[in-house]
Order: sequence, then structure tokens, then C-alpha cells
Amino acid sequence: QQCCDCCNLGLRLRSEGKTCESNINLGYPCSHVMLSCCEGGDHFVHPEIKRHPEPLPTVTPEKVSETEGHNEALSISNEAELSNNLPGDDLDECLIYGGELCQHLCINTVGSYKCSCFPEFTLQDDGTSCSPDPDRGQVTKLEAEATIPPAASPSQPILIVSLQEEQDKCKDNGPCKHICSIVEESVVCSCLSGYTIMADGISCEDLDECLAGAHACSRGQLCVNTLGSFYCVNHRVICAEGFILNRHRKCVDINECVTDRHTCQRREHCVNTMGSFKCLQELSCQPGYELKDGECVDIDECERGTHSCKVNFVCQNTEGSFYCESKQRCMDGFLQDPEGNCVDINECTSLPEPCKPGFNCINTVGSYTCQRNMLTCSRGYHSNEEGTRCIDVDECQTGVHRCGEGQICHNLPGTYRCDCKMGYQYDAFSRSCIDINECWNYPGRLCQHTCENTPGSYHCTCSSGFRLSYDGKHCEDVNECDTSPCSQECANVYGSYQCYCRQGFQLAEDGHSCKDIDECTQSAGILCTFRCMNVPGSYQCACPEQGYTMAANGRTCRDIDECAIGTHNCSAAETCYNIQGSFRCLSFECPSNYRKVSDMRCERISCFNYLDCQNTPVRITYYQLNFQTNIVVPAHIFRIGPSPAYAGDNIILTINKGNEENYFSTRRLNSYTGIVYLQRQVKEPKDFLLDVEMKLWRQGTYTTFLAKIYIFITAHAY
Repeated sequence: QQCCDCCNLGLRLRSEGKTCESNINLGYPCSHVMLSCCEGGDHFVHPEIKRHPEPLPTVTPEKVSETEGHNEALSISNEAELSNNLPGDDLDECLIYGGELCQHLCINTVGSYKCSCFPEFTLQDDGTSCSPDPDRGQVTKLEAEATIPPAASPSQPILIVSLQEEQDKCKDNGPCKHICSIVEESVVCSCLSGYTIMADGISCEDLDECLAGAHACSRGQLCVNTLGSFYCVNHRVICAEGFILNRHRKCVDINECVTDRHTCQRREHCVNTMGSFKCLQELSCQPGYELKDGECVDIDECERGTHSCKVNFVCQNTEGSFYCESKQRCMDGFLQDPEGNCVDINECTSLPEPCKPGFNCINTVGSYTCQRNMLTCSRGYHSNEEGTRCIDVDECQTGVHRCGEGQICHNLPGTYRCDCKMGYQYDAFSRSCIDINECWNYPGRLCQHTCENTPGSYHCTCSSGFRLSYDGKHCEDVNECDTSPCSQECANVYGSYQCYCRQGFQLAEDGHSCKDIDECTQSAGILCTFRCMNVPGSYQCACPEQGYTMAANGRTCRDIDECAIGTHNCSAAETCYNIQGSFRCLSFECPSNYRKVSDMRCERISCFNYLDCQNTPVRITYYQLNFQTNIVVPAHIFRIGPSPAYAGDNIILTINKGNEENYFSTRRLNSYTGIVYLQRQVKEPKDFLLDVEMKLWRQGTYTTFLAKIYIFITAHAY
């Protein structure tokens, strides 16, 4: 970006027809670039840029295979992604702080920086700001990769100065600093473009177009104000490690101690520094502990004699403290005071409910007693549980009444009453309740057929072949078929019924039920692939309750793709993967220092040193495989290798995780291709997640790749 800004300066000098002269304030290489662009670009030489040397291969790699015939498990992208170059020691202040250091140009130097100005501007004494040269003919606007906005009209006059004489009022510009005009016989002062009139109506001050929003800089460009004008520069800020870009586009320090990005260990204190942090050893311990050999250990106050136990007590040390244990033990019912004496416990006040309701608590030495409250109630009443009042005795509920058989007891306050039940009447001679025979008292009027007396009531019955109607009095013909005495078909006859069966059934020995022909038993399992269910007169094939649906032929079972039809319960952050008879919800998340480049792939963002770049995977890729329990072993299930491969490539395959039961193993087919195969039979459905690491040796450097393979072993298809 700095190179482009310097070149734009030369292009502007050439377009204005000015001479191309070197500006010592710009420094090298900016001055060299400006002269090259000003002179037409014929002698342009790129400034030397120092880069870290890259290792050169002794022999040009020869491609020995393409991606055909390989499952793309892992592949190597361009060499730039594998670069292990480390940053230099010099800090580029101009890159970190952007346009905050200098008004015009910032030039980085070894260990520092310096500011420079555009042509026709002079660097001020503060070393950062620039002002126009005194011999400039007019105020201009400078371009830096942006179009200069149209010049604004002269500022509107805000003050009119009245003068007594009309001639020569604006001689030598009159009282005005910039432009003097006569309006209606009065002097009016105005300012040049890029300036605004001050409060005195005479002087002019610079208009800050950047602050007032009167500039035409686009998003991604930074507006820089100058005297009477402004210019736009491209502003792309890249912060160094330990800094972050805030909303004001400034690089500010990251507080690793607050954001939990530090690596301080236990018993270490994190202290934030500019662009980094440091860990300090904790030098203070909690009360009851002391620092010894860099660790806080317990202080034994009993051994050192720093406890506060009295004469009748023994000191007992605890972790971080101590307690005083009395030498004398108190009996039950007594409590030891701070002086070691045993005093009586008043259980009547210390216990929440020492006695049951109706009893009073009386404290004694070392114990207490409960004494019942004395309350006298009249006949038909008794005291409550608390012994505080008399309540009615329910003779009917307690069974102490003298009501006879067939009588009903009704409780009354302090007494009770005996009444006869419905259907009974009181006999004064026997002083008891006797049954009323309704059939004798009302002959032929209660029942249509037969009346039978019952204790306290009566019951109507019907002759054979009839049943009692809903009113309980009349009789109607019995239709035995209404009660479904037959399993299939019933024919009602007078006083009886007849059962018969439909086609495909036969009547059983009981004469009521029909026996079905069991096709499933007779077919010996050849009708259905999973389960045959016998139904009356036929049969039906069934599938497992979950994961399968019946095929169109009604005999075989077809797997349901829950992921395709949307019947799964996977969250939005998970990926649904269909397997035989079920599905799995998989979550593919990238670990820290990795970014997600596709749904199944994560790539490393950076590495901190040479060993970290070789040992941590440059790419993590997820795969899913589905097999049935009847798979023949050994079975090659996964092929892995670099794509494309080059002569001299060599790989090392390792299963780091998920193979605890040793069902899987790896084998190389050649120096740059390997396989993962199943070496043991999996007899039951089971899920595996294998972490297969591939280390690629190429041109004297190891590069690590990681394949996370989900393997689902399901039951064989029905």
C-alpha cells in the first residue's frame, strides 16, 4: 500500500507537468518509486524486500499419481499453506498503528519509524504533521487512490462590516484575511475553498472535511485533513500478535489475563503486559498456612504453641486452623461451658417438642419429664389430644351405640339416634325394625312376571327365554346373539341360538368359537422376511418398530432414511447421517487454532514453532462409513494417501484413538498409500470413531494430517 501511495505522487507530478525531482523527506524506497512513476515507468526497479529463505529441493519432485483410483482422504494444497516462516525481530510500527502515527506518510525503519510529507508540503517541528509550502499558488487537493471531490463554493458570509466611506473599501483586501467584497455598500469577508469564516467575520480557519463528513472517501479508505483540503488513503490495518482491532480501527492490547488466553499454572498470578502477559509465582498464603519451598503448607498451631486453648482444654490441629477439645467429658443431659464446667440442659426450652400434645414438660437435673394435663368432660364428650377442650364423641363411628340390626345410627351432639333403613318399619312390640314385603302388599302391580321379596326391597324375575327390561319390571324376549356368544356369526332361534363360521374358519369343539387356519405356522417362515403375524382368515408381514417400513410387495422391509424425510431429532448444529434401521446425529466442530473450510474439513490457522508445525495436523477431515455385522473379514474399509503424490513421498499411518478393542488395523500398500481394514468380526451393532493420523515425509519435512472416521456397524438388512 505504501508503494502505491508513493507511485501516485509521481503520477500526479507528471500529470501537472512539473519536474521530477527527488524528495529527501520521503526516504528510500518511497522516493525511488515516486521518481520511477513520474518519469514514465521506463526505469522502474522494484525495491529490495528481504524475505526469509525457503528450503530449495535438491531434485524437482516428479508427479507419480493423480487423484484417480484414490479416495481423497487427505491432500496437500499449495506450498504456501505449509510455510513455517517465522516473523522477523523488527516491529513495523507503520503496519500496526496504520495512519495514527503520521499525517501523510509513515516510513518504517529498523527499530523505529519516521514521518514524511507529500510534494508541496513541509514536515513540521513535531515530526508528524505536514503544512503546505509558502510558495504554493493555491490550495489543492491531493489524491491517494481516490477521486478528488469537487471544490466547494466559497463560504457564505456571516458578518457585514459597515464603513463610512464607499471608495477603496476593499483596497489591499480591506479588513478581510482572504476575500473582500462590496455588497450593498458594505464590506463582506469570505474565505477560500476549504476554509470557513471565524466568529470575528474577518479571519478564516481550516474546514475539517473529515470531521464534518464533507469528504468523498469510500468505505475502506481513511480521510486525512489538510490545510484547506483533504485526501483519501486506503486504510487496511493488520494488528500484531497480542493486539486486536477495535471499532475505531485502532490496534489495542489484548488482556490475556481477562480473556483467559494465558498459560499460567496453578499458584501463578497472570499480569497483563503490552502485547503479551507474564506469570508470577504467588508469594502469599491463606491464614493458617505458610510459604515453604514455593508451596503453602499448614501451620501446626498446637505444636508451635500459638493456639488460644485454656487449661482444661487440649489443642487439636486441623487443616488451616485448630480447635480446643475439653479434657473433661460431660454426661448426657449436660453441656460444657467455655470454662470446661458441666451445666444442666433445659430440654423443655431447647427441644422443639419435648412432650406429646396434652402433656406438660418439667425440667429435671440432667433430664426432663412429661406430665398429662387434667381435664374433666361430661357424658358424650372427651378431651382432645392437647387436653385443652372437650369435643363430641361420635358413637356411630366408634361403634359404642346400641342400634339394632336394620337400624341406622345418626350422631347428635353428646348423644345419637337410631332410625330404620328404607324398606323397613319399626315394630313397637319387638322394638326393632322389620322388613316390608312389597310383593304381598302390592300383588301383580310391581312385576310383569314374578315378584321376589328381598330384605328391605324386592326383585322382579322373568321366565326362561325372557330377560328383565330396563325399567326392572317388564320382561322381553332374549336375543342371545346380542351378547355375541359366537366368535363369528350367530343365528337367533326361539329360546336359544346357533353359531356358524365364515369361509376360511371352522367351528371349534365348544360350538361357539371359530378356529383360524394359521398360515404362518404352515409356511415354515417363507412368507415374510422379518416376522409373520397370523390374522383371522389370512396373515400379515411385520417389520421392526423403528427404522424400517414395509416394501410395496408387503413381505420385505425397507430402511427408512430419517435424514431425508426429516423425522430425525438432530439439532441445527448437528448433521444427520442415515444408517441401516436408524440414524446418528453427528457434530463436526473445529478445535482451537483451526478454521472450518467446509462441512467436513478443518484447517490449521497457524503454528508457533517448528515442532508444533510438524506434530499438529495441518488438516482435520471427517468421514462416515456404514457396514453390516455379516461383513467378511479382513475387509478394507478406508484408503488414505496424499493427493497428488510425488516421488520420494513416504507416509506413516497410526490409529491414535477409538481402537481400544483392536477391531481395526492399518497397512501400507506402497510408500504413499495406506489402508484401514477390519481385522475382527463385529458380532453386534456397534459405533466407532477412529482418529487415523497420517504423517507425510516430503522433501525432508514431516506434515501431519488427521482423519476422524465414524464407522457404524449395523444389523444385516431384512
